[in-house]
Amino acid sequence: MHSDSVASRSADSRTGNGSSSTVDAVSLAIIEQLQEDGRRPYAAIGKAVGLSEAAVRQRVQKLLDQGVMQIVAVTDPLTVGFRRQAMVGINVEGDLDPVAEALSAMTECEYVVMTAGSFDLMVEIVCEDDDHLLETISTRIRAIPGVRSTESFVYLKLKKQTYMWGTR
Repeated sequence: MHSDSVASRSADSRTGNGSSSTVDAVSLAIIEQLQEDGRRPYAAIGKAVGLSEAAVRQRVQKLLDQGVMQIVAVTDPLTVGFRRQAMVGINVEGDLDPVAEALSAMTECEYVVMTAGSFDLMVEIVCEDDDHLLETISTRIRAIPGVRSTESFVYLKLKKQTYMWGTR
């Protein structure tokens, strides 16, 4: 959780239109190498996947430019002052897009997804403490026009969080 990581995803998964970008086996192998260590040198990746350093550099840049992956530092929220996390289920009246956009603009919302089932939207929020969580839900999320109801699922302990799903 404290090292660089690669979050891999289909370029179109962000828009939710269901289509996916085709990534070949070599690019998947490069992504896998970066998921193990986001700072791994291109020369070492090249050796592992059978390409030159320059070819790896070019492929990585293409994957980044296409939005297939991003290279980010993943932190443990507890160690950087965020002691409260929660998943919030939200029911909306009317169009989901404006509500999802408003939530996406909030710094506390790390993850916003439209869903099928009991909730229209699911939002993961990361807060400094319980007061910050309460203020975020009560006065900010519930104040968004169209929000009909919320249900909060407060995290008591994080047992697993990985970003290795991108190449399975």
